[in-house]
Amino acid sequence: MTILHQIDPVAVSLGPLQVHWYGIMYLIGFGLAWWLGRRRVRQGRLPGVTEQGFGDLLFYGMLGVVLGGRIGYVLFYGFGDLLRDPLMLLRIWEGGMSFHGGLLGVLAAMWWWARRQRLHFFDVADFVAPLVPAGLGFGRLGNYIGGELWGKHTDEGWGVVFPRAPEFSGWTGERLQAEFATGALDPFARHPSQLYQAVLEGLVMFCILWWFSSRPRPRYAVAGMFALLYGVFRFAVEFVREPDAQIGYLAFGWLTMGQLLSIPLVLVGLFWLGLSRRQPTLQAQPAAGSGQEA
Repeated sequence: MTILHQIDPVAVSLGPLQVHWYGIMYLIGFGLAWWLGRRRVRQGRLPGVTEQGFGDLLFYGMLGVVLGGRIGYVLFYGFGDLLRDPLMLLRIWEGGMSFHGGLLGVLAAMWWWARRQRLHFFDVADFVAPLVPAGLGFGRLGNYIGGELWGKHTDEGWGVVFPRAPEFSGWTGERLQAEFATGALDPFARHPSQLYQAVLEGLVMFCILWWFSSRPRPRYAVAGMFALLYGVFRFAVEFVREPDAQIGYLAFGWLTMGQLLSIPLVLVGLFWLGLSRRQPTLQAQPAAGSGQEA
């Protein structure tokens, strides 16, 4: 049954202040990462690091996500707009975040924190990797609630009509509802690719990585599994996701920027997994008196 997207992206309005669901989803994602990370710290999965130290790491990671995500979006998807209007880089409230840019930002934050703590960078990366899918999943839910980053047209029964799609430019809500009631908008239904990504990049990746990291693995292994899974899932979903209008397809009539940026992740993930076979395994060292949680 075709669905008409009618979710208000604004959760709360207090005068001129508006709280968007997208921001709330980010907060939930970071909250889950904090909770799960504390469990892993108590289990001694990053020996020598306290819960306070992990809190610092999470804070720097949040900065990396926001700054890297915004800069990455502008460089990868809106460089022409940046040249015409350099200040658009600062207008985060207008939207526009890139996972690949956010990933680079988080990697930079982890490298800086690991260096200060005198830890091996990949011990930190392996520790953090299972915490990331929660944020990815809720972030994609935020995309769906906001009615953005929709998929291509589909005649599948679960297609969604997104009012913000270009074919409805200038339409009122009343007109949309009236036309939808007659079935006239069924040909404009699109894949809810945001939900596909929420399931694959969020739920499925979390389950696999949490299981994979449930016992100590050789260095590089968990980070490699994360890179491989995300690259494969993102590459696959891009086939039903509408490419960015300002870029379109890069080659072959199907290759998107998201796929191009995901190919290196797949290759790096495979390389790290292969490299892990010759690396030491960091054993858990629970802090005295901290107790262990299942």
